[in-house]
Amino acid sequence: MARHLVAAGQLVDDEPETALAHAMEARREGSRLGVVREAVGYTAYAVGNFEQALAEFRAARRMTGSAEYFPVMADSERGLGRPERALELIASVDRTELDPVERIELLIVEAGARRDLGQAAAALAVLDVPALQGRASDTAVARVRYAYADTLEELGRTDEAAQWFERAIDADPEGETDAEERLARLT
Repeated sequence: MARHLVAAGQLVDDEPETALAHAMEARREGSRLGVVREAVGYTAYAVGNFEQALAEFRAARRMTGSAEYFPVMADSERGLGRPERALELIASVDRTELDPVERIELLIVEAGARRDLGQAAAALAVLDVPALQGRASDTAVARVRYAYADTLEELGRTDEAAQWFERAIDADPEGETDAEERLARLT
């Protein structure tokens, strides 16, 4: 089981279908372990199988009691074309149970659900959080700035979007986002 979990973790970014096959094999051997259900959830999510991902994250949540799955559960609801259900799930979350990175991810998913519903201005308001203005260079700050810039672009505010893509680049020394490419398209 452990070998399958390690293989799934190593392959999820480059070969998500193979990673899912390994995670499913681990599930056959350890379906009552939260970490196994979590691995299946993340690999199913990576291949776009949002129904399976949601089921696995729900199981992992029941088994572990951890709130860390809420952002990806809500995003799975979005992936299934159910932004209203994503927002209902987000509204039910006690955000004090989430660490700062998970809270930012939840905000990004909430903003995405608002955009799915044609509420881009509301999405922008959701993303207007202190992390947006922070000086930190990390993936969470880069991601919230990227989402903010993307929403500004959707609203037709391209000059502001370009500024926020630049700020996302500043917070993203590892290049986790494609903010540089997005900025290049805008300028």
